[in-house]
Order: sequence, then structure tokens, then C-alpha cells
Amino acid sequence: MTSEIKFTWANKLAFFLLIALPIFSTIVYGAVHQPIIALVYVFTAVILLLWSYDAFASGVFRVNKSLIQIPLYALFVYGMIQIIPFGSREVAGLADIPRTLSIEPFWTKLTSFHILALSLIFSMFLVFFDSAKRIRKVVLVFTIFGFIYSFFAILQSFLSPLKIYGIYEAAFAAPFGSFVNRHNFAAFMEMSMGLPLGLLFVGALQKDKRLLYFTAIGLMGVALLLSGSRGGLVAFLCELFFLAIIASNKGNKRQYVLRIVFAVALVAVMIGGSVFVGGDTSLTRFSESARSDNLTANRTHIWSVTIEAIKDYPVFGAGIGAFVPAYAKNDTFNGAERVEQAHNDYLQIWADAGLVGVLIGGVFLFLLIKTGRKSLGSLNLYRRGVAAGALAGVFGVLVHSLFDFVLHTTAISLMFLMLVALVVRSGDSFADDAEERLERHHRRKKKRPASVTPIEKGRSRINEIGAA
Repeated sequence: MTSEIKFTWANKLAFFLLIALPIFSTIVYGAVHQPIIALVYVFTAVILLLWSYDAFASGVFRVNKSLIQIPLYALFVYGMIQIIPFGSREVAGLADIPRTLSIEPFWTKLTSFHILALSLIFSMFLVFFDSAKRIRKVVLVFTIFGFIYSFFAILQSFLSPLKIYGIYEAAFAAPFGSFVNRHNFAAFMEMSMGLPLGLLFVGALQKDKRLLYFTAIGLMGVALLLSGSRGGLVAFLCELFFLAIIASNKGNKRQYVLRIVFAVALVAVMIGGSVFVGGDTSLTRFSESARSDNLTANRTHIWSVTIEAIKDYPVFGAGIGAFVPAYAKNDTFNGAERVEQAHNDYLQIWADAGLVGVLIGGVFLFLLIKTGRKSLGSLNLYRRGVAAGALAGVFGVLVHSLFDFVLHTTAISLMFLMLVALVVRSGDSFADDAEERLERHHRRKKKRPASVTPIEKGRSRINEIGAA
């Protein structure tokens, strides 16, 4: 058992800013515009300063030694390697142009520093999610935010379907909620639902709270369906099935069947709720999106061109963030539609970073699985539920990444990294574990049924009656 941690004001403020950052990024259109991304960097710098001041004030520099951080920093380092000049070349009659692994060094440098910022935020998630109470706060905050946010998104889908907040209309886009792209909204819902779902599947919630959590999950599920994201629906169904497997005890077939029944019931509630809220049009949006003539949504063509781009730079990649020129060189269409993403994060990491990037991504997934298995074995029932829910949310997004580029959106990346941090920290023990168990014990005593009367109180009551 570690000694009790005394938090400085800087530590408390850093924790507050860390949980506020994914929420803020989500509200401001998913943080896809450069001024907002710059503000995210300011947030990051402020939290880093608070981290440093906390170390100075407490005399302890808090770090987390989880190896899962290494692949993220390795991707940043590789991006910087891609822009190192080695020799020169002639381009369009211009001599002495630096020769680099990246075909677009500027965008590679910009994207690499964005990865560095996300990596630092991830490290700070791991550092400041350092108590049982804080982990409970994170789960509660994002469950409540997911509920409120999904309610807002449903209202907006009927009152102002083409304008976000009734103000901003994104050209050539299908917005939902505060996201310019409905697929990003669906990805956020997948992750938001993961945490309360994990607690429900594991059985870590008190009976009087289960209905509230189920209601929140149901509303988020309805919002996901109304978004019309087919990739989001497939990912969520896979997430439910994955959660039913990892949350059930090995060899307990009855428990496994109950989890499956619960998942089917939840999907039925989502479908029924979406039909009730949106009428016959709520589910027809899937077929409408399937008939889209937008070339940038023609995934079969985009994937085939991306594969050709991979063939051009199979080992080292075209450069992190350099997908657009690598794609354009192989595009067989007329170029009227600008394609900026591969609509498959796995193909894009290969196109951008080559086999080196694929290896880095593989190490990250390996460490995630290894850490997840450890956290699922936690003796603390609540944190086992958090680990299961966070893993399910991460799994849902990884499935969704087969069809879309959700992890290229800053708000989605932040939420994803926060869930990974919860997976890591759920397997740890904290100084306030004993205190938390004592509080739960006192709460149970206060909820003792009225029919159970302590002996001393019973005697006092008898004396009162006799005196009367």
C-alpha cells in the first residue's frame, strides 16, 4: 500500500483541466479547426507548467512508468526522422531541394508535433488519474456529459439538422451534435457508453443506480443510431459482443447468456427509442448514406488508391501527414474531389509511416492487450468494471477505424487516450482504496432496512412506550 498522497492546488487544477479538455474539444466542433487546435496546445502547455509546479511544491516529480507510452513518442520521433534531409534533388527545374523520407516535410513536422502534444496529454492522464476517487470522478463526469450531450444532439438533429448550434453550417459535410462529421459523433458515443456499460456488465453498480445508468446508455445509443453512421453501428455491436465476453467469468455459461440477453435488450431499446423519437425517418438515414454520390465517401475507390500509394512507399511511408499528395499521385478520378483521409486508419498509418509505422502501431496494440488483461483481473470490482468498459470503448473505436478516420479528429483522440489511461490505471492500487471501502460500508449501514432495529435503539423505544 502506497502512502497517502497530498494534492497541491496545482495538482488539483491540472486534474480538472485534464478532464475538461476532452469535453471542451468535443463542444468546439471536435477541435478540427486550427485556432481550436492551437488552444488545445495552450491547454497542454498550462497543464505541463502545473505538473512542474506540483513537483516543485511537493518535492516529488510524479511520473507513470507504463510502457504503453513508448509507441506514441516513438511515432513522434519517427516523424522527425522523416524530415531529416539527406542529400538534395531537383524538382520542377529547382535545384538543391532537400531530399527527405517525407514527400511533404512541412505537414509531417506539423503532424508530428500534434502527436507529441497528444502523447504528453496521455502521459499526464496516467500521472493525474492517481486515486480511486479520481477514477470514479472521471467515470461519473463522462457518463453525465455523454447523457447531456446525446440529448442535445437529438434535439439539434430535428431543430437544426444542417447547422451546428443553429449557427455553423459546414460545407460538404454531414454534421451531428457538435461534430462536422456524423461518424466522429458516433465514435464519441461508442466511447462514452463504454464506461457505464462496463460497470453494468460486471455488476459493479448498486441496484438503485442501475436504472439511471441504463437510461443514460439508452439515450446515447438512440443518438448514435440517429447519427446514421453505419460504421458506428457496426462498431457498437462489436463493442457489445466484446464486452459480453470479457465481463463474464470463465466457465460461467449462464452469466455469459445473461450478458448477451442484456445486450440484445439494449439494442432493442435503442431501435425502439430511435423510431419513437424520429419516426420512420430515423433508421432510413443508413440507406441514404449508402446511396451517397460523394466521391470522398466512396471507400472502395479510396482504399484501392491508398493501396497503390502504399506500394510507392511500403517501408518508410510517404510521410506522416503527407497522405494527400501520395494519394493524389495515384488517383484515377479527375481530382474534382479532394481526398484528405483514407477512411481506414490502418491503411493510412501504413501509407504515412510505412512498415515502421505498422510496427509501432502493433507494439501499441500488444501493450494495450497485455495491460488490459492485467486490469481485468483487478480484485476491485468497480475498477474491473472501469477496465472492461474502457477496453470496450477502445475496441469499438478500433473497429470503427476500419471504415472511417475517427482517430484523426482531436476530440476523439483525446477521449481514446483517456480511456487507454483508465485501462492502465484500473489495474493499480491506490492509497485511498481502504478509505473508499470504509465509505461504502458506512453507506450500506445507512441504507439498512427499517425492519432491522439495533438492540440498544430497540430498548430505548420500549422504555419510551412504557413511560407513555
